Amino acid sequence: MQSYKICLIRHGITRANEEGLYVGKTDLPLSPSGLSRLIGRKKDSLYPPATRFFAPPLARCRQTLSVLYPGCTPEDTPGLSECDFGQWEGKSAAALQGDEPFQKWLTGESNDIPGGESAAAFQQRVTAAFQQLAQSLMQSGDTDAVVCAPGGVISLLMTAFALPRLSMKDWAAEDGQGFLVRLTPGIWMREPVMECVCMVP
Repeated sequence: MQSYKICLIRHGITRANEEGLYVGKTDLPLSPSGLSRLIGRKKDSLYPPATRFFAPPLARCRQTLSVLYPGCTPEDTPGLSECDFGQWEGKSAAALQGDEPFQKWLTGESNDIPGGESAAAFQQRVTAAFQQLAQSLMQSGDTDAVVCAPGGVISLLMTAFALPRLSMKDWAAEDGQGFLVRLTPGIWMREPVMECVCMVP
């Protein structure tokens, strides 16, 4: 039975990552050290081959692909962008220490982000975008793909669809790393689940 292998890779490090800032829609490039780390990973590791590439319209994701897969042309996938952090965009947890909505969000008492995207809206957007991506692969018959996205997006997708069933924190990936999953159409059409094959690289 034909199956599809999709490699989900977290983008490289940005200045916001280094400074511990919440950044979703802000379009930051990789930092110099983030770029250097990616080049090192590419030199020392083997990334799986692919015929199609997907990324949201974020410089950090597209730069990552250009390092790991030189010459590839990523298909624009805006639904796989990071959560919109609204009023918290560009701020650190320390700066938001006295912010009551932020503290409730951290503890799980609330899923709302002032001026931003709720957890439910984020999940619905991301999972719908991935289901469309999977459908596109099955229609085309392209069996190997790479998706480069923010870490939160990858953790959400793995939590929503991957076997074994684990929590979002268990599916956290480091910069330039991620997971290779196998999607079998007969199973996916009955219930959208996919098998985690291994970590990448």
